Amino acid sequence: MRQVRSFVRREGRMTPAQRRALETLWPRYGIPFQARPLDLDAVFGRRAPRLMEIGCGMGESLLAMAADHPGNDYLAVEVYRPGVGTLLRRLADAGLENVRILNEDAVAVLAHMIAPAALDGVYLFFPDPWPKKRHHKRRIVQPAFLRLVHSRLRPGGSLHMVTDWEDYAGHMLAAVAQAGGWRNVAGEGCFSPRPAWRPLTKYEQRARRLGHAVFELALVAEEREVAG
Repeated sequence: MRQVRSFVRREGRMTPAQRRALETLWPRYGIPFQARPLDLDAVFGRRAPRLMEIGCGMGESLLAMAADHPGNDYLAVEVYRPGVGTLLRRLADAGLENVRILNEDAVAVLAHMIAPAALDGVYLFFPDPWPKKRHHKRRIVQPAFLRLVHSRLRPGGSLHMVTDWEDYAGHMLAAVAQAGGWRNVAGEGCFSPRPAWRPLTKYEQRARRLGHAVFELALVAEEREVAG
């Protein structure tokens, strides 16, 4: 879709526990990259609502949602291997079987591994804001990205984005308007309150303690007209 990446892959220090989890638990929860759409019914062994979290980190939100909603299936997309290692260990400790992990760029996953209309929802919680103006092109939320997400959602599917950077919140609204095809649940140009289903993470609690505003954008994919 585009060449500019929204992340810089920094592996950082990996703990022995993270390394062990990657070695032993990846076959159970991990999905290797492939250049064709996944059969998600086969991946999860059932048919259920399918939700994707992009940039799940160490999985704090994802684990809570998967435990609270066992009837849903979750795809966790994360590029940082230490975070994936921690998430693998936490999944095994919790005995959760409704999560699978992709250690890949979310744009590549959506473009190549997810079939059109295969997802019921996509979550993007606190993406890297790339605050310097010269880096704004690296922000993952761009019109082309939003059109790609839209194509992978069923009509009526949801995209939920959250940031604590006011400038990025405005950038998101502008990108949504430019992309088209979305209905803002709160009304055009407005933000939503935090829904009860979205866990309050440690990062967010700290941001709120510091007085940061949190901007919540809840969108619904409208059915696009097909050109005749």
